[in-house]
Amino acid sequence: MSKRSLAVGLWLIGSLVSAQGVKTVVIDAGHGGKDPGCHGSMINEKEVCLNISLALGALIEEHFPEVKVVYTRKTDVFVELYKRASIANKAKADLFICIHVNAAGSAAAHGAETYVLGLHRTDDNLAVAKRENAAVVLEDNYEENYEGFDPNSDEGNIIFSLYQSAYLNQSLEFAGHVQHYFVEHAGRHDRGVRQAGFLVLVKTAMPSVLIETGFATNPAEEKFLASQQGVQKMAESLFMAFARYKKSREGARYAGMAKAFPHLKEHHSPGSNPPSSESSEASSGISKEGVHFAVQFMSSKDQIPLSDPRLNKIPEVHVYDQNDGWYRYLSGWTSDYHVILSIKDKVHNLGYTDAFLVAYNNGEKIGISQALSIVGKKD
Repeated sequence: MSKRSLAVGLWLIGSLVSAQGVKTVVIDAGHGGKDPGCHGSMINEKEVCLNISLALGALIEEHFPEVKVVYTRKTDVFVELYKRASIANKAKADLFICIHVNAAGSAAAHGAETYVLGLHRTDDNLAVAKRENAAVVLEDNYEENYEGFDPNSDEGNIIFSLYQSAYLNQSLEFAGHVQHYFVEHAGRHDRGVRQAGFLVLVKTAMPSVLIETGFATNPAEEKFLASQQGVQKMAESLFMAFARYKKSREGARYAGMAKAFPHLKEHHSPGSNPPSSESSEASSGISKEGVHFAVQFMSSKDQIPLSDPRLNKIPEVHVYDQNDGWYRYLSGWTSDYHVILSIKDKVHNLGYTDAFLVAYNNGEKIGISQALSIVGKKD
């Protein structure tokens, strides 16, 4: 089987979950019991994780009563990492949200970041994954449960990051919503969407993210996360991300978020609307009829001229303005999924390793799995 055929197969596997919409969500409060996680001068990670998790679950239950919310823990108890994934799989969850608090050697480190399972992009990402994965040594028979995994091994952490590629695009989509609302609603510093090999995500058979809500080692962020207002702001941000993701999976507008937060404008995640053919010369060749794929590789608050050296080698650059203060930059615009995978590889090789796929049907943004399903039906 070719690399491209394998990639298509993995996306189609992912569509089996996403096609059903979001009926069940598992919320995983990190650490707990004998595992306190990281700590600051006034908080333990396990307590903040639980507080945000319960607040998020309450919002989903209130505004989306049709969604089943499952918690890996609702009290201060220790739950093994593999059991958290098992809870999600047994519940046949459509989304797994794991909540954590970060720590660093410097008090200056600050901001929120969201991880999906994948290859470690930087040494910093690997360090975070190793710190969170280290909890396995508190488990009985952890070597047997994790097939000989060594939490101190770089190789072990990287190998475990290869397991969940079928759900990567959905995970990235939700992660993008999370980071947007952390900034817009909670006023957090954006540390971006990252990839690393977290054990808790390895065996979850659904789109999954691990969220580092802030740094317990930063005095200002510790104070924020320790406060009731801070907990609520973070939970509300996650709820809004959930609502946007649910809409994109099911193709409907939801009144729940609008009623709860009427002051917020509707959020369009990166690549959520197709480039306008009138926005710039770079958008020529755009067709809004039928299914098309593209690669989003950059966004900027300042418009970057097409002569910029960063764009010179990127194939088929398209830029558009969503009128929200951000310019999005796409590479390619094709109805051929195999072609866009090739373009994505080229973009990654040019250094844009966080570039991701987007898809549209008749000018409306849809999920990759849905786009593949439509293309398959036409064939």
